Amino acid sequence: MIRCANLTGSISRNAGGLFESVRRLVQTMWDTGMELCVFGSEDEHTSADYGAWAPVPVKAFRSLGPRQFGYSPRFREALFEFSPDLVHTHGLWHFSSVATNQYCRSLDIPYVISAHGMLDLWAVRHSRWKKAIAHFFYESAHLRGAGCLRALCEAEAHAIRQLGLKNPIAIIPNGIDLPEATRLKPEDRSQRMEDWKWKMGDGRKILLYLGRIHPKKGLVNLLRAWAVANRQSTEWVLAIAGWDQDGHEAELKRLATELGVKWMDVHSQVKVGNRTSDNPAFKSQLPTSKLPSLIFLGPRFGEDKAACYQNCDAFILPSFSEGLPMVVLEAWAHSKTVLMTPECNLPEGFTANAALRIELSEEAKEQGGKAGRATPCARSPGHSLESGLQDLFAMSNTQRLVLGANGLALVRAKFAWPVIGQEMAQLYEWMLGGGSKPACIRDF
Repeated sequence: MIRCANLTGSISRNAGGLFESVRRLVQTMWDTGMELCVFGSEDEHTSADYGAWAPVPVKAFRSLGPRQFGYSPRFREALFEFSPDLVHTHGLWHFSSVATNQYCRSLDIPYVISAHGMLDLWAVRHSRWKKAIAHFFYESAHLRGAGCLRALCEAEAHAIRQLGLKNPIAIIPNGIDLPEATRLKPEDRSQRMEDWKWKMGDGRKILLYLGRIHPKKGLVNLLRAWAVANRQSTEWVLAIAGWDQDGHEAELKRLATELGVKWMDVHSQVKVGNRTSDNPAFKSQLPTSKLPSLIFLGPRFGEDKAACYQNCDAFILPSFSEGLPMVVLEAWAHSKTVLMTPECNLPEGFTANAALRIELSEEAKEQGGKAGRATPCARSPGHSLESGLQDLFAMSNTQRLVLGANGLALVRAKFAWPVIGQEMAQLYEWMLGGGSKPACIRDF
């Protein structure tokens, strides 16, 4: 039986997409009979999210010093106590990199690193000087000592090679739970739909963004495009759901006001133009032209998150950089039309006619990492954010259903967790000296 330790920066929702992807990966591997344990840092959401990892045991440690680094002497001690045959680190620039390197080097134990997009060019450039220091002191040794580097897609594999790393590379994407496991019961969906009706306005279609509210997600460009495209159609509302990082949500609200986009924040106060109200009846009395076209929903998890996907009509991710975004897979699992950039690293979605392609200008890509910096959208015909939104507005319900069905078929065939679990199990066995070289190991 393989005994494997999985190390991550946080075991709570604060980890963003890693929370879902790492949690479901280890649960899938647990079902194959492996002995597993997850190690991570403690934060304000740890106690609430701890149970989501069951039945896999989890150890969370209080950090000393800078919280983002996550230093804890107990972290390393617990790893030695568990004594795994193999270590899998998820993410970079964290004390888990140091703990992995120290444990595995001292006992000659193999380890695999899932960078989760953190070696992409945009990600490396963001907070460059901090990462340069980390690379010098510990991350370079951690990366170069890995028995294998796991990439989520071919684009990430090429980015890894461009950094000069010579390790074997395995391409294994993130997985997704199939729709049967993610659908709300009809009565639960109906109850949550009632909560949405007065927020959105009867009869309007919903374009959803869900994820971290962070500059790299391209939301500044999205709001600028929305201000233009939405003037031509009042049938759609843009809903932004997610957790704020470093005050970026406030920057988006200021930009929306500057652009003349009516917005409402439903998780703090209701705002329409210059008026505020928390009375649903006030909203229902307004004509559609007076309703906000932009809604901030706040963080959404569990069934509330599922309700977002089920009640929206399309999903958008205008990101500058992604490893392999779980939110797109989740939207496809709910049969939703997706608008996304090539930087989301899911070219299969375009090939399978499951997504509309939106592209960013080179200037937008250069400036995208600067919080609050307004950047122009691409001008290439048919592919800019504005024209992508207009294409969406022009689609019939039948056309959107076709794209959504294509997305669902794609995740069933390629991204279901049982498929991913089998590929990862073969990789672990090969790293421990058993079995032939798995097909996921690619030459670059």
